[in-house]
Amino acid sequence: MALAFLALCCCAPAGAQVIGLRPMLCHAVTDSRQADDTLPSLHFACAGTPRGYQHGSLWLNARLDRLPIEPRNLALMVHQSRFDRLAVAYSYADGAVRWQEVSGGRFGAHWRAGGQIVFEAPDRDAPVVAVTMRFDRLAEYDLVHARLMPQGDGARQTTALALVVGASLTLLLIGGLYTLSLAFALHRPYLAWHGAWAVCMLLWGGIWSQLDLLIFPGMAGTVSAQTCTFLSCLAVTLATVSAVTSFAPGILPRRLRTATLALGVVVTLFGIPLSFVRGPGLMELAALLGWLILADLLAVTICLALAWRRGATEARDFAGAWFVPMVTLAAIQLIDMDDGFWGAGSKLVILLAATWQTLWLTIAATRRLGRLRIERDRARAGEVLARELARRDALTGVRNRRGFVESVAPLLDRARADGLPAALLLIDIDRFKSINDEHGHDAGDVVLSRVGRRIAAWEGAMCTAGRIGGEEFALLAIGLEGVVLERFAESVRAGIAACDHRDTIGDRSVTASIGVAETRPAAEFRLLFKLADEALYAAKRDGRNRIRRIAPEATDRSYPPQRARINQ
Repeated sequence: MALAFLALCCCAPAGAQVIGLRPMLCHAVTDSRQADDTLPSLHFACAGTPRGYQHGSLWLNARLDRLPIEPRNLALMVHQSRFDRLAVAYSYADGAVRWQEVSGGRFGAHWRAGGQIVFEAPDRDAPVVAVTMRFDRLAEYDLVHARLMPQGDGARQTTALALVVGASLTLLLIGGLYTLSLAFALHRPYLAWHGAWAVCMLLWGGIWSQLDLLIFPGMAGTVSAQTCTFLSCLAVTLATVSAVTSFAPGILPRRLRTATLALGVVVTLFGIPLSFVRGPGLMELAALLGWLILADLLAVTICLALAWRRGATEARDFAGAWFVPMVTLAAIQLIDMDDGFWGAGSKLVILLAATWQTLWLTIAATRRLGRLRIERDRARAGEVLARELARRDALTGVRNRRGFVESVAPLLDRARADGLPAALLLIDIDRFKSINDEHGHDAGDVVLSRVGRRIAAWEGAMCTAGRIGGEEFALLAIGLEGVVLERFAESVRAGIAACDHRDTIGDRSVTASIGVAETRPAAEFRLLFKLADEALYAAKRDGRNRIRRIAPEATDRSYPPQRARINQ
């Protein structure tokens, strides 16, 4: 969103009467103790470069009769820089001079989002004929960027910049917090470094844009400028470490990895003294820092290219994320754009490039996390399926003995908790061995499969089924007792007998004997199985194709199982 807004800002007309004052300025240097009202007596030089102003006062004057601008309702926009005091004088045709000033820690209502200070000319009948800026203890003349424009244009530009900067900082905040949360969740150090970089850029953007003055007005001026210098160097280091540590061990040669990390650290170390320099040599040190940053970018580019060739997926993510910041930083070193972008200049471009990088890596990390979740879910689903298949009988599709025993436990627990009866039906196909002997094992398997599918039809929330061995099946049901249980067992017996096997074994019928054990409250599975097994043997002994049930009163566990009475 911020990048789109930047494109809109760049394409929109900036105003026909917005004047960059740098080429039109004349200068004078005095002692800082000299009063402001000595302005009329100063002699300004309009050629050459001012010198010796770092410990005194630098006066910069622009006459409006040389400028194509309407001399009324004017606003002077000045970049924030390192100085102790800035006073602005509007000189009028009637000889009046109106002064406004800011100083370190006291910008008052003059600061604007986008790292600028605004001085609006008081509305008078006489036109403005000259504008004078007085800097006390200015760190560097080359850092002075001032524009003169109608007050309406200034208000529109600062409003637009506030929107762009606010959107960028919001995205940096969200991206940084999200990336840090991913780093802790996934235990990925490079995401932690990237999250720290995003937070660093958030702080830098908040201080550069002067939005921090809403909370800390005392940081206005030199303190903010020095802090921004250090944070910008630290951000380069954090971004370098994030990129290099994202690759698995062995992807990058150790020397290249070490050299790149060392370059990143040197940038921050170099930024410490640069943050405090205010005298001569500041621009030379800044130029040297620029070359260090370009060297760091080149080293990171080599790392990304090599890792990409070696198949590191992280390299593709970082290549897309780093492309815009790399081009931006390289362009800043080669092109002067400090008067562009509605006065925000290169700093706004850096902020938006950082927003791009954060969004790109956040999206890339989210996509990768999504893929990992999909792979994890597939693996878990495969594991569940494998576990389920391991508990299913491959021939009949019902649970095998292990799966049946595991499914019984929660049903019995539920029955005990709710005070429900439990019943176990042991089902044995009558004379199954003769089917194998007469028709072959393939035919026997078909019969077992059909019987298994029929038994599986009774499975549900209150009933589980399984094949516990050979031609023997089992059903455990809860909530059934007495006549209802007898009818259920009869329906199972009749259902098995009704299976059509004519295509496999001709007209021969297939029946089953069923032993039923019923307890209330629900007994342990071992006791149920023992009682149901006794009932099954009774059914076999009494002629097969029938049901025998252990009476509830006979299942009292205070009596030995062999005393259980069998109902015919």
